[in-house]
Amino acid sequence: MESRDLGFAQQKLAARRIMVNGLDLYLRYGGEEDTGRLPLILIHGLSVSGRYMTPTARRLAAHFPVYVPDLPGFGRSQKPDHVFNITELAHFVADLIEALELEQVALLGNSFGCEIITTLAVHRPQRLARAILVAPTADPRGRHVIYMLAKGMRTLVREPFSLWPILVRDYLAAGPRRTVRTFFYILQDPIEDRLPHVRVPTLVVSGAHDPIVPRRWAEEATRLLPQGRLVIVEEGAHAVNYDAPDRLAHLVCDFLSAP
Repeated sequence: MESRDLGFAQQKLAARRIMVNGLDLYLRYGGEEDTGRLPLILIHGLSVSGRYMTPTARRLAAHFPVYVPDLPGFGRSQKPDHVFNITELAHFVADLIEALELEQVALLGNSFGCEIITTLAVHRPQRLARAILVAPTADPRGRHVIYMLAKGMRTLVREPFSLWPILVRDYLAAGPRRTVRTFFYILQDPIEDRLPHVRVPTLVVSGAHDPIVPRRWAEEATRLLPQGRLVIVEEGAHAVNYDAPDRLAHLVCDFLSAP
């Protein structure tokens, strides 16, 4: 399927709640489930919800069954006292796949969501058919507090202003304790050690204007992947799924439709 032949009329997403491991999860979804196409689950980043993934999800729902969860503790999902670490979140996503009665899926994650996907690829690989890593964190050369906070501020001014109220609302919903604890999980996570063990075709997407994920790290991460491919989105920043959804949707459709 060639990307130039695809039209991306935005489809509305429905929403429902689903119980996974005793937790009440908020789930957006769209697309036809019986098309025989690979289902696609979109995993959000640090302390945000699936809301900022919806521009891409609405475009992809015309071509694939699409699911956009708010992970436990974030967005409209239940907020347990326990703050899930990366491994726990990866197992939770795998359990969500089972709860949805899906055999295999493609996973698309932005930022922190990429750490969850690569962890799932190592611990529960039977559920993963393909992976799309959008702005995979964290750059090993900048995995410390001051660097990441400074880069985060630089990233914010490069994103569309319409994203700001979404981020504010979601960060307030997550709360400072959960945000800080999860941020330190990121600082302690050597994603570069897992990438060589991701044994599925993997598309790495990096925005040309992303201070958090410099091109150097995007290229290095792709080289570490056994079946990695890198695309630089010239108009994108860190949240390519929000600031360049048409371009990302084209890339994902081409990638998932390839043999």
